[in-house]
Amino acid sequence: MKAEPDRSEGDINLGDRRTAWQAQHIDPATRALLDEDARWFLHQSMSTPCLNALDAAQGAWLTDTAGRRILDFHGNSLHQIGYGHPAVLAAMRETLDTLPFCPRRYTNRPAVELARRLCQAAPMPGARLLLAPGGTAAMGMALKLARLATGRFKTVSMWDAFHGASLDAISIGGEAVFRRGMGPLLPGSEHVPPCDPGACVFGCAGRCALRCVDYIDYVLKKEGDVAAVIVETVRCTDVQVPPLDYYRRLRQICDRHGALLILDEIPIALGRTGHLFAIERYGIEPDMIVIGKGLGGGSMPLAALIAREGLNLGQHISLGHYTHEKNPLACAAALAVLDVIEQEDLLARSRRLGQEVLNRLRSLTADLPAVKEVRGAGLLIGIELHDADLAEAVLYRCLSAGLSFKVGQGQVLVLAPPLNVEEADVWWALECIAQALQEGPGA
Repeated sequence: MKAEPDRSEGDINLGDRRTAWQAQHIDPATRALLDEDARWFLHQSMSTPCLNALDAAQGAWLTDTAGRRILDFHGNSLHQIGYGHPAVLAAMRETLDTLPFCPRRYTNRPAVELARRLCQAAPMPGARLLLAPGGTAAMGMALKLARLATGRFKTVSMWDAFHGASLDAISIGGEAVFRRGMGPLLPGSEHVPPCDPGACVFGCAGRCALRCVDYIDYVLKKEGDVAAVIVETVRCTDVQVPPLDYYRRLRQICDRHGALLILDEIPIALGRTGHLFAIERYGIEPDMIVIGKGLGGGSMPLAALIAREGLNLGQHISLGHYTHEKNPLACAAALAVLDVIEQEDLLARSRRLGQEVLNRLRSLTADLPAVKEVRGAGLLIGIELHDADLAEAVLYRCLSAGLSFKVGQGQVLVLAPPLNVEEADVWWALECIAQALQEGPGA
């Protein structure tokens, strides 16, 4: 019996539309490369077999092996300053010439400087951090530190959340495409409904009344021994932006029940929502923040667990101990990212341009009944449709026109351009999407 493709994410690599798109757009040379890729890599949902093959990535643009240029509003959420930024490449080249690696018992200047800058910028006084080679690994360190600090092992996290693909991360995650068939997951991994006003199980009817937060209070009281509540500050997969009081109340609830508050900002920190850390818009102090993806400048894998003062408790154990935890090349790239964000004033640009994009999209889609809602924070924009079939059709029409973006939760078009994207490219992309929406589900 053939398994049905999971529509909770947009890269359905088993669907008929993908097959039809490839038949029209993939030339023989690329097809041969894709076949070779499919021959040697284990197949998995949303990954292998692949859609296409690339020769180049620069700024906001990809170039496939047939020479077509693709404006990338997807980027796996790691190209906040675009691909191949000159400052990042220069920092990496300089470091590569002198210090290509740092064995674990040593430290190095790029790592120490990066730690200082991130901790001083974090919204928790006296913060410290650990670096890791990826966001999933950093989430694992956060779970271990929460257990160490509280003496408890239970967690409360959200259905539909994504925190990584490892066994511990999918235990706290809430997407079936990662959890299905995996057998027993981490014990004590409790789940609650996320903040989702448009589909609220508590009947908020489109405007959050914080009943989902009240339910967390109820769960923590009944469990009695929860180590941590884990939340994506703004959910990237479908751009759910909780109201301001959500985190203020959640902070109070966690304090009342002795649970730590861990925020997953792996895809959205570093300016994506208009702030260096998305939680800054809410004015509260978390216990831990996990960041990653764009920290490596669109080139290097790098993530960080940032913890508040008082959680420096693990000297007697290894919370991470990763081979590349203080990789000087990745740290040099990250320092360049922070410089670029500051020098090019990308936080303010993300807020300004993001609001203009929201306004323009709402105008373009006002008369389209297929569009349920347009929402966003900074340059993270979601266009929620009523129909998952239409969302998939729009994706492939836009890919044919030279625009790439993510489809989240089956029916949300998620736009995440580089923060320094050319404005003319943005307006073209929005017109492209509007035209694709007007054509209806179709073939």
